Amino acid sequence: MATNEEDFTNKFGQFQKHYSETDFWSRIKRNAKRLGEVGLRHALTLFYALQEPGVPTWAKTVIIGALGYFIFPLDAIPDFIPVAGLTDDLAVLAAAIGALELNIPQSAREKADAKMQEWLG
Repeated sequence: MATNEEDFTNKFGQFQKHYSETDFWSRIKRNAKRLGEVGLRHALTLFYALQEPGVPTWAKTVIIGALGYFIFPLDAIPDFIPVAGLTDDLAVLAAAIGALELNIPQSAREKADAKMQEWLG
């Protein structure tokens, strides 16, 4: 039986090749309003957790896969579809946050909150 770590790594591994920091920021800036506060916080938290040296390698693999899925425009529900286009992306970000809850440092959460405060006031 596979562990949660293996399940998530296998599920999102195919999207790792779509992740890049440049594409992440471009996508965030284009879609911040459509993501809403919760989706934006999830994406930023995962991004900042990826930068943390203490986060386990398997968790970083899941993060890269989830963020790659978020960046990739032709996933399960193509992002250009009004209203529904980001629904699957939000679900993937939420699933990654849930799976990695204990492996996300408080400093990553604080950086995400600071960025949101900077952008949203």
